[in-house]
Amino acid sequence: MKKFYSSVTKINLELGAVKRAWQFAQQVVSTVDYSDSNQHQTKKILDDHFVSKLGEEACKKVLLQYADVRGPDYKIYNGKQKNWDADLFVNDIGVAVKTQRRTNANKYSLSWTFQCSQKRRDIILDQLNAWIIFVEYDDTQPYNCYVYPPYQIKELKFAAPRLLHLQASKKVIYASDLP
Repeated sequence: MKKFYSSVTKINLELGAVKRAWQFAQQVVSTVDYSDSNQHQTKKILDDHFVSKLGEEACKKVLLQYADVRGPDYKIYNGKQKNWDADLFVNDIGVAVKTQRRTNANKYSLSWTFQCSQKRRDIILDQLNAWIIFVEYDDTQPYNCYVYPPYQIKELKFAAPRLLHLQASKKVIYASDLP
């Protein structure tokens, strides 16, 4: 893949995309177990999946201007069927997407979190040539998203989360540290 664009792109999502993301979040929440990362709040898990799909939809909308895009995947997988495939495929190259709500960014700074503990580790952390796109979902102006340009993992500077209780299990990319 290549970097098709180099600046943040504002996208307004259509209602159909928002409905697909919400329906997916409602359906998938009962099939996941995040107890190994100390996440037990169903409402938070539901919201994380909803926001993630909004980000994927926004990325797809941007990338379709430049390439063929497959995804997001809305299939519900159970147990061992679950996979860690890329969120989108751009000209058949996998791209991960990480999204954060603006209201959370206002509290903690604009950043995107990766699992990095002995119990759970985002596999993309070990794939230096993998592509990722970061998205800020502006939940103060639904349904606007700000889609950052693509990066490869090897270009990124990972940091510790600001919240002390997360520092042993997560790594963070801060928007202010993006190249």
